[in-house]
Amino acid sequence: MGRRQGWGPTRRLSFAERLELQHRVRGGERFADAAEALGCSSKSVQRLLNATGGVKPRTVERSARRLSLAEREEISRGLLVNESARSIAARLVRAPSTISREINANGGRENYRAWHAQERSHDKARRPKAAKLATCRRLRAEVEAGLEKRWSPQQISGRLRVDFPDDAEMRVSHETIYQSLFVQARGALRKELTTHLRTGRPRRKPHGRTNPGGHLLDMVLLADRPADVEDRAVPGHWEGDLIIGRRGESAVATLVERQSRFLMLVDLFDGRTAPLAREALTAHVLDLPEQLAKSLTWDRGKEMGQHVEFSIDTGMAVYFCDPHAPWQRGTNENTNGLIR
Repeated sequence: MGRRQGWGPTRRLSFAERLELQHRVRGGERFADAAEALGCSSKSVQRLLNATGGVKPRTVERSARRLSLAEREEISRGLLVNESARSIAARLVRAPSTISREINANGGRENYRAWHAQERSHDKARRPKAAKLATCRRLRAEVEAGLEKRWSPQQISGRLRVDFPDDAEMRVSHETIYQSLFVQARGALRKELTTHLRTGRPRRKPHGRTNPGGHLLDMVLLADRPADVEDRAVPGHWEGDLIIGRRGESAVATLVERQSRFLMLVDLFDGRTAPLAREALTAHVLDLPEQLAKSLTWDRGKEMGQHVEFSIDTGMAVYFCDPHAPWQRGTNENTNGLIR
């Protein structure tokens, strides 16, 4: 496997030596040190690791939830004597539905073979797999057409279920669409289609966020909001947040009524500081009938730093979501996505 200066002709490393090399490199040793310990060249180490992905190949352990070859052989023997799936399941301590699915997926009672079922299970478990959008041309065309219409991946996924109710092949989750757009190694969707997403981002935004510092004082949390707000039976309860313009040069506050989904846009053209936001929001809320101005649920943005004064001016209670929990004001969050 190569020649090392000071050593004789090339020699082939044994299986144990190759495993030890991988173990040493995985533990942080330099190639030269690992080669010195095994009596080979650094080039031999490099070639070995190139062939094996850098470290010892991952050992795939069968999940206890999956049927083993021995269990499949028991199923095969049970079928030969015309045993029921429920009886086989009881002997194997498995759910009857598990045994029924296994038999039906592998040729039925007449054609079930343990070795064939085991090979099929192994092939299905192999990774990586080709992306569904890369292998199904019809599905990919429908998804691309939806993206070009500026539909969200959630809308596309839902629309496919409506347009193709009896075609299982024409199913795809919104997460698969996002991954096919952002992970181009999948080779499924064109990179330029990311410009049709509502966010317009060419890659995913990291979920990890840091607190810019400071907390709002005297917050009343969502857990203390009256229960009758949750069921949307009574109008007058609102959700709100800001939409920030490009480069942070502009901002609009959005107020959505939870029952009717009625929307008010508040232009913060003078700025989005707490005093300016309070003034602009107060002006819009005071235009509402009293019975339609009962509560407001907001994110933890600093623009609501004067929420106590806002409640005094308008008579509207303000409740705040938990940190990084936009789904707690889902009506407003969905509306903001449509506006963007």
